[in-house]
Amino acid sequence: MPDLLEQLNPEQLAAVTLPRTSALILAGAGSGKTRVLTTRIAWLISTGQASPMGILAVTFTNKAAREMQVRLSAMLTVNTRGMWIGTFHGLCNRFLRAHFRDAGLPQVFQILDTQDQLGLIKRMYKALKVDDERYPARALQYFIAGAKEQGLRPNQVEAFDEHSRRQVELYAAYEDVCQREGAVDFAELLLRSYEVLARNQGLREHYRNRFKYILIDEFQDTNVLQYKWLQLLAGKETSVFAVGDDDQSIYAFRGADVGNMQRFQQDFGPIELIKLEQNYRSHGNILDAANALIKHNLTRLGKNLWTREHQGEPLRVYAAPTDVDEAAFIVDTVKELVESGVNPTQIALLYRSNAQSRVLEHALFNAAMPYRVYGGMRFFERAEVKHALAYLRLLANPDDDGALLRIINFPPRGIGARTLEGLQAQAQAGGASLWHVARANAPAGKAGSSVATFARLIETLRAATTGLPLPEAVEHVIAASGLQAHYGAERDGQERVDNLRELVAAADSFAREAQSGAPSIDETGAPPDALTAFLAHAALEAGDTQAAVGRDALQLMTVHSAKGLEFHTVFVTGLEEGLFPHDNSLNELDGPEEERRLMYVALTRARRRLYLTFAQSRSLHGQFRYNVVSRFLDEIPPALLHWLSAAPANLSAEPPPAWDPDAPAKERSGRTPPSDTGFRIGQNVVHAKFGTGVIVNAEGRGADARVQVNFRNEGLKWLALEFARLEAA
Repeated sequence: MPDLLEQLNPEQLAAVTLPRTSALILAGAGSGKTRVLTTRIAWLISTGQASPMGILAVTFTNKAAREMQVRLSAMLTVNTRGMWIGTFHGLCNRFLRAHFRDAGLPQVFQILDTQDQLGLIKRMYKALKVDDERYPARALQYFIAGAKEQGLRPNQVEAFDEHSRRQVELYAAYEDVCQREGAVDFAELLLRSYEVLARNQGLREHYRNRFKYILIDEFQDTNVLQYKWLQLLAGKETSVFAVGDDDQSIYAFRGADVGNMQRFQQDFGPIELIKLEQNYRSHGNILDAANALIKHNLTRLGKNLWTREHQGEPLRVYAAPTDVDEAAFIVDTVKELVESGVNPTQIALLYRSNAQSRVLEHALFNAAMPYRVYGGMRFFERAEVKHALAYLRLLANPDDDGALLRIINFPPRGIGARTLEGLQAQAQAGGASLWHVARANAPAGKAGSSVATFARLIETLRAATTGLPLPEAVEHVIAASGLQAHYGAERDGQERVDNLRELVAAADSFAREAQSGAPSIDETGAPPDALTAFLAHAALEAGDTQAAVGRDALQLMTVHSAKGLEFHTVFVTGLEEGLFPHDNSLNELDGPEEERRLMYVALTRARRRLYLTFAQSRSLHGQFRYNVVSRFLDEIPPALLHWLSAAPANLSAEPPPAWDPDAPAKERSGRTPPSDTGFRIGQNVVHAKFGTGVIVNAEGRGADARVQVNFRNEGLKWLALEFARLEAA
């Protein structure tokens, strides 16, 4: 027993050796919560207070569950195989397998993953003749998951309009199909388990008597239904040991409810509250910055991280003129760090939005610096980007069969596998490309009509983009192909839409670089057209720069993906109002506080060195923007910061106002009127492709100048004046 407890600090020891009572363990970043959780289980078993069969331990990932089992096996001499350790979904699956009759399920019920569930919905749509355009299958999938996570069956969901009433009807039809086929989705595992326990008192009392100790990891990430499930399992004599950190609750978009931590004190009280504040990860200055930042959140239980380590170095802050300069600074700094002996795997580049990675990846590619995108894909490998590139590839080369196969039915247009097999057979027999067959020999019937419609779409896109500057051509293809509308209709599609817009920015950046440098040439000695050159550039950047598994490489990731990880050096990039904190958060009740918790997570990933960077101007999502530095830099004491560039005169958190053409220039917060371009707001202009229109907005100057034009036939479009070839009407 002394060996089990000797490595614990006083607070950890108090948590591990608590008597049989419910407790909330506020475990700060790097405070050893996993050690406390596993040691608590080992201590209960070693002292005879509980048997392995009497313990239920809930983790949030299968990996965490496996690691806990491995640690316990090393700490104990008894067999722990009978212990219930797993995720909510894993434990509910185990429960339903044991009580399938009570749950109204077949013994061999099947679990639907996300893709299986989507496929079932589409089959149901086909049988019911549901309009997928009006009620997208993925949107219904999100609707069903959201309802189930709130514990609501179709007859319990409130519908206030025709659209939501139809969704409820489809939810009911989906449940009928699942019941008939003996299938359950992930959300159903938890809901069905909850319902069985709620209505079956005998079964509920059985598990309450069995599990005298319930332990939950990452308690701040529980949702409404998970919390209710725990309440049903916990009897009056049950000790519930909840470990979490309300300052690291960053998954509200997945349904996590940080309020569960405060409700726990009321619903399971009286409880013991223990704070684990000693940090074993970071130097003092990093922790002081994180503490100062998070104190601006009002709805928190409160704790203060500290360390026995040195104060360490101040946080380094760099204000770059542009996002390209920001990326160049990071690349140069990383090179210096690696030369000084820091392993690249111990350096992380964090960003709020996936779309930010494009400029960083481009700089790393040019510097031939190996990197790895953690928890995600490189920019040019993301599905939505590859779909857009496939459309562009087909415009550049109609005989590109791979590109055609990727997009002929995306967005969905009713062209199935059998139709494609027929096209491929014709192409092989005639020695022709799929495009040639699709255009000239489309099959009969509805599928043939869809193929012909696709062929007309490609020909229309080719005609519309001929002669357009590269960025405008890419923007037109993304919109006219239906990709932007398709992803925009998805509940979580905004990030994909942002990546598509960032592809326009990539094309714009490529065009600028090509204009300033020597043009490349193909094997015949002729310069390729801009589109072909850009596609080659995209393929190369998607090629060898991401390091192979096992090779030392720089780590790139979103802040969400970084939770639970730690690094010697961390760069937190894009610290600008509207980006971090994100614009979307300002419209949500707890949005700004969740963004601050996200920043807190970013800061506490660093052990020794922390860089905070921002760009005074940035091209993001295809739009050029002038930035105000993030309020989060305002909230860190100046004494903890070392500026590597001139600090802004005023670290104001106020976002820049919208462009007002009638206001004096000095009142426009740096939004300079494009007077040096020869154009003005309200002026009528003519564009070679889009026709006549009127300038309604403008920003930037010189090479960065852009105008927004309301075209008579094409609607609103932002145009870079350097490439747009606008003429006064």
